[in-house]
Amino acid sequence: MLTINFIKENKEKVLAGLAKRNLKNGLELVDSVLNLDAERREALTAFEMAQAELNRISKEIGSLFQQGKTAEANEMKPKTVELKDQIKLFGDKSDEWAKLLQDALYKIPNIPHQSVPEGKMPEDNEQVFREIDIPVLHDGAVPHWDLAQKYNIIDFELGNKITGAGFPVYRGKGAKLQRALIAYFLDKNSAAGYEEVQPPYVVNEASGYGTGQLPDKEGQMYHCTLDNLYLIPTAEVPVTNFYRDVILKETDFPIMNTAYTPCFRREAGSYGAHVRGLNRLHQFDKVEIVRIEHPDRSYQALETMVDHVKELLRELKLPFRILRLCGGDMGFTSSLTYDFEVYSTAQEKWLEVSSVSNFETFQANRLKLRYKDANGNSQLAHTLNGSSLALPRIMAGLLENYQTPEGIKIPNVLVKYTGFDIID
Repeated sequence: MLTINFIKENKEKVLAGLAKRNLKNGLELVDSVLNLDAERREALTAFEMAQAELNRISKEIGSLFQQGKTAEANEMKPKTVELKDQIKLFGDKSDEWAKLLQDALYKIPNIPHQSVPEGKMPEDNEQVFREIDIPVLHDGAVPHWDLAQKYNIIDFELGNKITGAGFPVYRGKGAKLQRALIAYFLDKNSAAGYEEVQPPYVVNEASGYGTGQLPDKEGQMYHCTLDNLYLIPTAEVPVTNFYRDVILKETDFPIMNTAYTPCFRREAGSYGAHVRGLNRLHQFDKVEIVRIEHPDRSYQALETMVDHVKELLRELKLPFRILRLCGGDMGFTSSLTYDFEVYSTAQEKWLEVSSVSNFETFQANRLKLRYKDANGNSQLAHTLNGSSLALPRIMAGLLENYQTPEGIKIPNVLVKYTGFDIID
């Protein structure tokens, strides 16, 4: 979340950023935060003044007792009782205003980076890169859901029977291809300097608030109410929370982690051509990269992450493009996001496979993730993450773009992981 000091010192910048996000109640949100902060400060000042007065009188009473002036000391005792009541009253009010202020700050999204384009819809996103060599498919080429059934590699109906729509079962060579992609992505990420970690797949409420899934996306997360735990929507959540309440040294940067996890999201639809097959799922596999960076180097790190994901798609030889998301299509916590999309020849549409984002200090402020600068002062770090990659639509792109009359060819970089070069 934004810090209250940043909002107070940059009100017009914040309002302009919220306007770029097409947030209609931006002024109302900002004014609410500033008013709550003023109320909190007033109560805190009254609390501190009463506390100081109590300390002064308590010392005076002690001095009078030492001088043997018992009667005068006893005359002052009722004042201490009155001050203690005031301290409790103002302390409670200060805590109440602080809680209201925190809740209000949670409602304000991050401010877009200056390079973020204006716009309201996905159609307004800016294409910044395109590398596309669309394969010419043979006559009779079909979408991946038909290929999955033909070669018995993904069973959507069995998943629906076991759980429901959006929970496919991978089998045979389909399961091995899925495992090959995970191993390939993790190996590439490790070679690029990311430490592989294996985090929990459920997180507590504090972790959800730390990375901004709560309270913004609680309706999209699977909630285990008995234990008040949440199934993760992405490895970003547990991995970034490794560094919650941590104070780093400048020499610790950059911190780089990669993780494979299943991901769980309730928002996925279960009907319509745009959500058929692997296009949108409730449970899916994803490999993530997370970086904790010095603020001076975070945007250079973002470009490095973008180049890394480019290399993955180039080695898989999938046609892809990169979009810089407009203000109206950005995630709540992001300052700048690049989306990667692969082209599905069989469906004749673009499929999102990765988002790479810089959150600047937005998550770090929630996480209380700081570092000591050269002067020994505590500063907020920058957090970044990206998909490298999300598997369902990569799988869809591979099945559709690599289909031949003889079967589905396996990209060369994956053959050593699969042990076979064609699904037939």
